[in-house]
Amino acid sequence: MARNSAQWHEKPKFPNSHFVDSRIYTDDALFREEQEKIFNKTWIIACHESEVPNVHDYRTFNHPGGAKLFVMRGDDNKVRCFYNICPHRGNALLYDPVGNTKRITCIFHAWSFDAKGACVDISRGKAGYQDRYGCEDAGLREVRTEVGFGGFVWVAVDDGACTLNEYIGPALELLGDNLNEPLEVFHYHKAVVETNYKLWHDTNSEFYHDYMHYFNRATGMLQPGYFDRKYTGYANGHASVGSMSVKYDAYDGSKARAVGWPGLAPGGWVLIDIFPGMTYNLRTSVLRMDTAIPLGPNKVVIEFRGLGLKRDTPEERAERIRDHNVIWGPFGRNLHEDLLGVFGQGVAMRTGSDSKWVLHGREENSTIHDEVGMRHFYGEWSRRMGRAAYDPYGDNKLAKLERAA
Repeated sequence: MARNSAQWHEKPKFPNSHFVDSRIYTDDALFREEQEKIFNKTWIIACHESEVPNVHDYRTFNHPGGAKLFVMRGDDNKVRCFYNICPHRGNALLYDPVGNTKRITCIFHAWSFDAKGACVDISRGKAGYQDRYGCEDAGLREVRTEVGFGGFVWVAVDDGACTLNEYIGPALELLGDNLNEPLEVFHYHKAVVETNYKLWHDTNSEFYHDYMHYFNRATGMLQPGYFDRKYTGYANGHASVGSMSVKYDAYDGSKARAVGWPGLAPGGWVLIDIFPGMTYNLRTSVLRMDTAIPLGPNKVVIEFRGLGLKRDTPEERAERIRDHNVIWGPFGRNLHEDLLGVFGQGVAMRTGSDSKWVLHGREENSTIHDEVGMRHFYGEWSRRMGRAAYDPYGDNKLAKLERAA
């Protein structure tokens, strides 16, 4: 039966940890606070090392905390990251998203910098600054950078952040030997979605939404072991959901995949979510990496990368690309449905619906349709924000609504 206004506002009959206040998805002030307390305090993937393969290759990166950065491979083959800002007047240095340059020259006053961030020329420097200011005073601001866990380039804008190894901890151990060989990005695309970044991460954190995918129902939900997969939560908000063998021929009778992945069983599938918005998704022959870059509380850029082995033969690479595009490419069987789903989750919140809570209440002994992964995420969110996800402003809003009803 339909619910009246008073019933619609009733607080869910679950512990506080099992639902969140919808304002955490729409409130601009909370989003600005997330940028400072979460994104600027954690390690974030900027790109993959294979995207800057040669000396002097660079790639710009808009950090989810708001900073404009670029990643560059130096003369010593080391990958570094810098603020994309000239120290003279704060002008942007690099405008193209990717490129190769030995010298980075600001278009404003022609100050120049090398691939290690050192200033190498100040136009008419001696004439204007005499001995008061020189190249040694004008280097680029470097950002802590580490390459690891599959060759991804991780950055931390907080100089006081823990090491990358400390941040990840044991969360990626389930991938074990799967990330030991050099990898290479063969596919990159991005989607700009009018939704909150957490709703995308929620979709990667729970598989109850597999009911949305006919392909997943056939190849996964109907196969042995699917409902036995267990969630494991780790420190810093990371989580994994066991492994299983996906039966791809159950969908269309297609032949077995011609290429596999080192250390992964045939048809194997491993998924690991890294807080606050990155997901390793390894299926049979392809590693897909999602990274969420919020533009505001109601808009997010989702970057998708498909990776294979750097040593692939042309034939093996072609097979991986086919596998990736059939399932995960922009016109594949899965991705467009996920994007439609995550957009739909946020519509009511963005248009002023009077629904004031979102339920994360499924309990199935921490197996695949249990929403324990989402509860784990919001527990970490609450810890870092210093606010309860179910009542972020401490105004007991839900309790007041109950009394009013």
